[in-house]
Amino acid sequence: MRATLGGSEIEYDVQGDGPTVLLLHAFPLGRFMWDAEAEAFSRRHRIVRFDARGFGGTPPGDGPLTMDRIADDGAALLGLLGIEKAVVAGCSMGGYAAFAFAHRHPERLDGLVLQDTRAGADTDDARAYRASLATKVLEEGAGAAVDAFLPRLVGETTRRDNPTLVSRLRERILATSPRGIAQALAGLGARPDSRDTLATIRVPTLIVVGEEDVLTPPAEAEAMAEAIAGSRLEVIPSAGHLSNLENPEAFAGALGRFLS
Repeated sequence: MRATLGGSEIEYDVQGDGPTVLLLHAFPLGRFMWDAEAEAFSRRHRIVRFDARGFGGTPPGDGPLTMDRIADDGAALLGLLGIEKAVVAGCSMGGYAAFAFAHRHPERLDGLVLQDTRAGADTDDARAYRASLATKVLEEGAGAAVDAFLPRLVGETTRRDNPTLVSRLRERILATSPRGIAQALAGLGARPDSRDTLATIRVPTLIVVGEEDVLTPPAEAEAMAEAIAGSRLEVIPSAGHLSNLENPEAFAGALGRFLS
């Protein structure tokens, strides 16, 4: 399905009925990363997910894909669907956007799931790296993003035992618009520090991290759990940065316990 949000066409889907869960995907993927969760949890929940601008079936927008833009698109989609509140779950870039959602749309937040993400902003070196990579992607294509990110997106166990998943991720990233990737890199580098937001979160919160995550390691998740009152931390074994794809059973168990 498609909707016009903020002047742009956004591709989205809705499955099931019940309390709403809004799923925000990781960089540089798309809403496909939530296929298993949409299937499993739509039996008791309404699962809403969309492709951020420049990913999946949504064309790139104008200028950087900021975390505020993703959050506002999510809130606008909920409004279009007549949904007042939702549990917002985000992985990686989606987690940064979930922080923006909590800051900009707190009245619409029913719960929060922060998966394989961090609250801090990029360092100067990280911003410079993203800018350099964005230039390279525009010059050489999406393969530059595959080379830079795919080895770190999944954990050692997945690289060793699940080459099919690695190949699938490679194909999906290669099919992504270079302009969309570059715009997202710009938005990721510009995102604000959200650590001050942590103490203001008053909704039930689940923090999930793959034990082999090298991009946002377990120490980052532990720091967020300490700062968000009453939050729950779940470490997913044998998984890296895309813990729901790498160990779907363990991830589904953690999310199911939280939602119930």
